Amino acid sequence: MSASEIDARARFDFIRYASVWEDSGILCEALRPAVAGGRILSIASAGDNVLAMLTLDPAEIVAVDLSAPQLAAVELRLAAFRTLDHAGLLAFLGVTPSSERAAVYARMRPTLSARARDFWDRHPDAIAAGVVHAGKFERFFGLFRRRVLPLVHRRRRVLDLLTPRDAAGRERFYRTHWDSWRWRLIFRVFFSRAVMGRLGRDPEFFAHVEGSVGERILQRTRHALTALETHTNPYLTYILTGNYAATALPTYLQAAHFETIRARLDRVTLHQGAAEGAPGRFDGFNLSDIFEYMSPAGHATAYAAIAALARPGARMVYWNLLAPRAVPDGWRDRVTAHRTLAEALHARDRAWFYGAFHVDEVRQP
Repeated sequence: MSASEIDARARFDFIRYASVWEDSGILCEALRPAVAGGRILSIASAGDNVLAMLTLDPAEIVAVDLSAPQLAAVELRLAAFRTLDHAGLLAFLGVTPSSERAAVYARMRPTLSARARDFWDRHPDAIAAGVVHAGKFERFFGLFRRRVLPLVHRRRRVLDLLTPRDAAGRERFYRTHWDSWRWRLIFRVFFSRAVMGRLGRDPEFFAHVEGSVGERILQRTRHALTALETHTNPYLTYILTGNYAATALPTYLQAAHFETIRARLDRVTLHQGAAEGAPGRFDGFNLSDIFEYMSPAGHATAYAAIAALARPGARMVYWNLLAPRAVPDGWRDRVTAHRTLAEALHARDRAWFYGAFHVDEVRQP
C-alpha cells in the first residue's frame, strides 16, 4: 500500500477539481520559512496553489498528480499566464465574461503539450464556459447553489451574507437570519457521505471516514460564516454565487501577484504519478489531503516514502477533511509537528470544510 493505492479504486480520467478548494493563504504561510530558493513538491490539482506558491520564490515546484486531466488543467493555466495580461487571464479562465475563449485557446494551443492539446481539444464546451468551472466538484457546488440553497434562503439573503460585517455582526446575522432548522437539515443531507460521494468527490475518498460527514462540515461552516470575513472569501463567494469576485480572488488570480507569477512559470515541472515517485529531494511539500484516502497502514507507508524525499528542515503541509491522519508513530522522533502554528492557521482557513491542518517539519529524513 502506498500513496497510489487510491489509484486502483477511484477514477482519474476527468477533471474532478477545476479550481483548488484549499486555502492558498495558509498554505503559503506554513511553507514560507522553508522554501525560498528551494524545491517544493506539490499535488497539482488544478494548479491554483502551485501558481500561488511561486510567490514564495522557490527554485522549482514539481507538481504531481495521478490524473492526466488535472495536469492538463495546470498546463492550460501556465499557458494562459504566459499568453495573456491580467484582465485577459481572468476572462479566459471564466472569472469575468468573455465570448472570445475559443479564439484565445486557438492562439495558445501550439504552446501546449500533445497530451494537454488532446484533452482540451475534446472539451471545447469547458473552454467556452471558462475552465475554472469545468470540474465535477464545481458542478456539485452549482447544484447546491441552484437547486438546494433556494429551498432555504432567497437570493437576496444569500448575497446579504456576503455583506461586510464585523465578527459580532456576522454572528448576529447567522443566528437570526441564516441558521434555521431547514438550513441545518438540508445541509446535513446534501453534504452527507452518500450525496457528496455520488455527486462531488469519489465514494472511495470516504472509505476511511467514520461518523456523520454532514454534521461535521456543518460545524465548520458555522465557523466560516461567523468567525471569518465572508465578503473577501473567494471559496465562499464562489459556492454562493458561482464565481469569484474582484474583492474575493484566490492568491494566484490577484493582480498584485500576476507579474511575479508570470516571471517564475518556468520553475514549474509537471509529473504524472504518486507523490512518493517524484524525483529529487525537497524543502517543502504541499500534500493536499492525500492521506485522507488511505488506510492507516497505507498512510504510514506513504508518509515514510514522502518524508524520505525531504531535506533536513523541510516542511510537510497537508489537510484532513474527516479522517484523522498525522505524523505516524514511527516518525515522531524525526518529525516535529508544529501543532500550535497549524491550529492557528486552521482557525483562519477560508476553505473551511477541512477538519484539521498539519505543518510537520522533518528534522531527520
